[in-house]
Amino acid sequence: MAANGVTMEVGNDGVAVISISNPPLNVLTVALIAELKEKFKEATRRKDVKAIVLTGKGGRFSGGFDINAFQKVHKSGDISDSPNESFALVVDTIEDCKKPVVAAVEGLALGGGLELAMGCHARIAAPNTKLGLPELTLGLIPGLGGTQRLPRLVGIPKAVEMLLFSKTITSEEGKLLGLIDAIASPEELLMASRLWALGIAERSKPWVRSLYRTDKIGSLTKAKEFLRTAREQAKRTAPNMPQNLACLDVIEEGILHGGYNGLLKEAAVAKEVILSPTSKALSHLFFAQRATAKVPNVTDVGLKPRPVKKVAIIGGGIMGSGIATALLLSNISVFLKEINSEYLIKGMKTIEANIQGLVTKGKLTQDKAKKALSMVKGVSDYSEFKEVDMVIEAVIEDVPLKQKLFSELEKACSPCCILATNTSTINLNVIGQNTNSQDRIIGAHFFSPAHVMPLLEIVRTEKTSPQVILDLLTVGKAIKKVPIVAGNCIGFAVNRTFFPYMQGSQLLVHLGVDLFRIDRVIRNFGLPIGPFQLQDLGGYKLGLSTGKEFANAYPDRTFKSLLPEVLLKHGRNGKSNGKGFYTYEKGSRPKPDLSVLPIVEESRQLMNIMPGGKPISVTEEEILEMILFPTVNEACRVLDEGVVPRASDLDVASVLGMSFPSYRGGIMFWADTIGSNHIYTSLKRWSEMYGSFYKPSKFLEERALKRMPLSAAATPSLRSNSKL
Repeated sequence: MAANGVTMEVGNDGVAVISISNPPLNVLTVALIAELKEKFKEATRRKDVKAIVLTGKGGRFSGGFDINAFQKVHKSGDISDSPNESFALVVDTIEDCKKPVVAAVEGLALGGGLELAMGCHARIAAPNTKLGLPELTLGLIPGLGGTQRLPRLVGIPKAVEMLLFSKTITSEEGKLLGLIDAIASPEELLMASRLWALGIAERSKPWVRSLYRTDKIGSLTKAKEFLRTAREQAKRTAPNMPQNLACLDVIEEGILHGGYNGLLKEAAVAKEVILSPTSKALSHLFFAQRATAKVPNVTDVGLKPRPVKKVAIIGGGIMGSGIATALLLSNISVFLKEINSEYLIKGMKTIEANIQGLVTKGKLTQDKAKKALSMVKGVSDYSEFKEVDMVIEAVIEDVPLKQKLFSELEKACSPCCILATNTSTINLNVIGQNTNSQDRIIGAHFFSPAHVMPLLEIVRTEKTSPQVILDLLTVGKAIKKVPIVAGNCIGFAVNRTFFPYMQGSQLLVHLGVDLFRIDRVIRNFGLPIGPFQLQDLGGYKLGLSTGKEFANAYPDRTFKSLLPEVLLKHGRNGKSNGKGFYTYEKGSRPKPDLSVLPIVEESRQLMNIMPGGKPISVTEEEILEMILFPTVNEACRVLDEGVVPRASDLDVASVLGMSFPSYRGGIMFWADTIGSNHIYTSLKRWSEMYGSFYKPSKFLEERALKRMPLSAAATPSLRSNSKL
């Protein structure tokens, strides 16, 4: 039997078992759909077939439609490239089949996979099977009838929740909701499905076409009112996600005018949203995220990852305790080391609070929380470090302290132990310069809170061994992080790319632009908070120290703002001491603190850079560009130096690490929608007006003059200095 394809076996009981095989997730391709139609025609035609069971090979039903087909549409811009066969498959071939069809569902049924199952006349599932319609995360809507059948099987409120939030449920919950008809063990799944299918054929089980059910819909008045409320919420919480409103419109069409009319509208709207900018951006991010795990000369050279079962963490502060939490939740044992018992107790309590917080939110069971906490041990020395597979240093950004720790770790740990640092800025060569272990020193830069934020920036030096990089990539996957591998420089990929973001906002303030207007513009663009509220969260002491690191490393393009120093002089350090650009009251959102304006004005007077002493006049679009274009400019330098192997890595990093709006595709994808020429000419003009902070990079200039996308793969003539 071929590895890929659709097979059919007819048993002595008269049941034809049609199996999808396309490892590992049995995704549906145009070819597979054509094969499915042929097998169903054959089963319908054969007189020895009484009923049909549809299933998937390899313990998985189907992970949905192959989204590579949608990527083809995005690249060509031609909707005719979109597959057309699927609609008829579910409606005509399966649901209207003259012989009963039962789905035997195991492992997962997602997207088009679940839509196939819902087109069957019954669904039998194995325990803990994942069920869901995640299309909206890609800027799409279901196209195989999911918007019509799901509300009829689980009710409108639950269907809207599953669709709009791409929420997956287990087969057990599906059974309670009516999506699943019965649960059977994996060993008994096929037999139970066969018997159910025969029961339908013999009329001892109901023959249900879900498209025509109305019992879960309820009154039209209540349905319309619920959808109206859902629309208002979608407009408020996801204003830049047009697929959400489109999905609700399609659901309502089916409820008001019947399921088949709903299918017709779904088919038309599904094709429309494929070509939306949101769909293109989210689809790009999907593939970009998958690509981050592919690292040249690391994942393609035949190495096997070594097991990492025990990890020591030095420093139990917010970062260290968060990293420990992430490891514990993935069944990795942790030794937490602190300089004294007071700090150690505090760190252990923070870990416990992190885990109990997940229990309170319903994201973790009490039993799993208890198991996780049993795997952490507080220590005050290095006596148990000989047995750990990796150490992660997570102390303050102090070079002499980190150098001292790594010298001690080299002696305390086994020769094959990975020595990692959570530094966000400092050059790794400086940290490890007093050791003879440069080949196993690596950056493991988590983002706060470490047990929540999904990005892990893995930093390699020229001496870090590929094996160590692969091992950390594997750990990242185990703790459910998305990794990007970056070369070694001040700020690495993420913080280096975004250091102009903060500086650009401060430059605008010193040019006379209202700081609260700047934050509002950035929020309207799609980031959750503006740069000044973000500075409040980090604190100005931290901002001052990291600013000095960047100023020393990149003096030719650093704007040296006095604002953090002036704020600190007036006793303000942001949210940590309750005095920042905003006021913070428990139970309410931060509010602009107008009493900070005289302090800002004091800083403006000291800097004295407003042209003619008067505030500049700028539009909201110019504010956005004067902050984000320098960020794109630095990203170009990061690419030019080969700090990351792909521009798409910066897209993933910007979204998962800096909360850049996902529906814009990431920093480089967004920049290419603007165009390299506009970015270059704008920066050049501003550099003539306001100084070298805005000076375009050589990489950006060359791309602009050649009308090339910034994200296009670098050629030798365009790359000045490779780090990877």
